[in-house]
Amino acid sequence: MPEPGAPVTPQSPIRVMLVDDQALLRAGFRMVLAAQPDMEVVAEAGDGVEALAELRATRVDVVLMDVRMPHLDGVETTRRIRAAEDPPKVLILTTFDLDEYAFSGLKAGASGFMLKDVPPGDLLDAIRAVHSGDAVVAPSTTRRLLDRFAPMLPDTREQPRYKELSRLTEREREVMVLVAQGLSNGEIAARLVLSEATVKTHVGRILTKLELRDRVQVVVLAYESGLVRAGGGSG
Repeated sequence: MPEPGAPVTPQSPIRVMLVDDQALLRAGFRMVLAAQPDMEVVAEAGDGVEALAELRATRVDVVLMDVRMPHLDGVETTRRIRAAEDPPKVLILTTFDLDEYAFSGLKAGASGFMLKDVPPGDLLDAIRAVHSGDAVVAPSTTRRLLDRFAPMLPDTREQPRYKELSRLTEREREVMVLVAQGLSNGEIAARLVLSEATVKTHVGRILTKLELRDRVQVVVLAYESGLVRAGGGSG
């Protein structure tokens, strides 16, 4: 605790990079972000190749990533960014809801996706959430996305990724299914007659045991492994 009357060191602004092949869209996002005291646009790029080059020279906290770009699309760019040491968080921006690119982007390591016509306030909240380590895709939205593309997923039940589920207790598997079905911690608590704090503990253990980053990855793995089927039923 600082001494009473001691000066408070201001928190560094969130360093944001804009990656989109449309200069007009980048300009619009830049204007919105520039008006925020806790954000700073430190780099821009018109495609994935430029983005990777900029990131080698600029420290960035959050990347706003378009998916449909020339030379190197946002999905492969996200994959390469997230494979680096101490990478920035990536927030996918898509034109159409349930875009197959958004699904690929989540698998590539993005912390979520949003529509490009999102209200400015929601975009700012999403950047702050991603920067703090949260995912910004509502589980129900992720479930709708995966319901559409789950039939395209390979059968992975014999693969090591599926066998990792054996690390979970029966209760943890039950919680994982409900997370994948789009329920919040409070809704899961009511369904299982548990306290919300207990559910949060179970979710934390699931993330740790399966080495997952956030609830988005929980949902993706639940579908890939067949634990949850398209339509939300358990496998």
